[in-house]
Amino acid sequence: MTSLRDRTPSDPAAREAPLLDVGYRRLVLPVGRGVLAARARSLAVAAACGLLLLVLGVAALGLGTYPLTPTAVVETLLGGGGALDRTVVLQWRLPRALAAVVLGGLLAIAGALFQTVTRNPLASPDILGLSNGAFTGMLLTVLLVSESWPLTTAGAVGGGLATAAVIWALARRDGVQGFRLIVIGIGVAAVLASANTWMLLEIELETAMFASAWGTGTLNGVTARPLLGAIVCAVPLLLLLAAVSPRLRQLDLGDDVATATGARPGRVRTLVLLCAVLLVSIATAVIGPVAFIALAAPQIARRLARTPHLSLLLSALVGASLLLASDLIAQHVLPVTLPVGVVTVSVGGLYLVLVLIQEIRRRA
Repeated sequence: MTSLRDRTPSDPAAREAPLLDVGYRRLVLPVGRGVLAARARSLAVAAACGLLLLVLGVAALGLGTYPLTPTAVVETLLGGGGALDRTVVLQWRLPRALAAVVLGGLLAIAGALFQTVTRNPLASPDILGLSNGAFTGMLLTVLLVSESWPLTTAGAVGGGLATAAVIWALARRDGVQGFRLIVIGIGVAAVLASANTWMLLEIELETAMFASAWGTGTLNGVTARPLLGAIVCAVPLLLLLAAVSPRLRQLDLGDDVATATGARPGRVRTLVLLCAVLLVSIATAVIGPVAFIALAAPQIARRLARTPHLSLLLSALVGASLLLASDLIAQHVLPVTLPVGVVTVSVGGLYLVLVLIQEIRRRA
């Protein structure tokens, strides 16, 4: 008897077998000697997000007190333009725009990982308190050591890891559950927020003003050096996630099925959560604890693509678009220039209310 796996397109039985309608269209793309099956809708969403990022990027590089037309922006990026145009575009505006794209994508990937592991759409670094933990580490570094960028970055990463360890230790009794993890994370976040407020009152006024703006989440003053450092630190984590992502799809089937198919659920969850914490800490060290992106971007991408699971690539594209668009609003739409975190937290509050209403209706 010939199995479905052994059938080839030249096999008459394979040609006569009815196709299974799985509810979506797939495109089969040749990759080397194999093939890659991708959802047509997912590819369309990815292409739309890429086009949106291109438009937003050109707008971010062209808007400001020294405006440039889209043609002038493209010409400058390609090596042309005058000396002033190159200075404005390449040195002043490009690092900020790239930071919004790269770090918005990292935050969205981290949110998708948390929501996949906990199977809860409310699980994100904002809710779990990891962003507050990174802020606490940064403040402790400023108070006790120095205000230099490498040390504050290390302090933010250490604070995020320490907060994750505390939450994990408190939530792991009888197995880590999504709801328990979120509740404990909210409690830890409240404690850390109080500690952060106390430290801001104890430090010097000038340092407190800088730390307060950073604690809100801001892209002001982002330069190429910290952005390059964040990219270098994030690339190995992204490569590791690319290798582990098939195991995540196995976890969606349940622990029993995942174990039977060769995955180790406990080890996979620990590795994935560690990568997510590091990604959040890296992004927070550069632009501060920006809210809403990690919470909403994965769910928005899932609803747009109508996928049964959270796609890391689509989440990254949506997160990058959201953060870049929010920064444009904070700089050029509002009557007063504000940190980007003020815009994201305002939109994120509305999104959180809508998610809670949807969850209440679903349970009812």
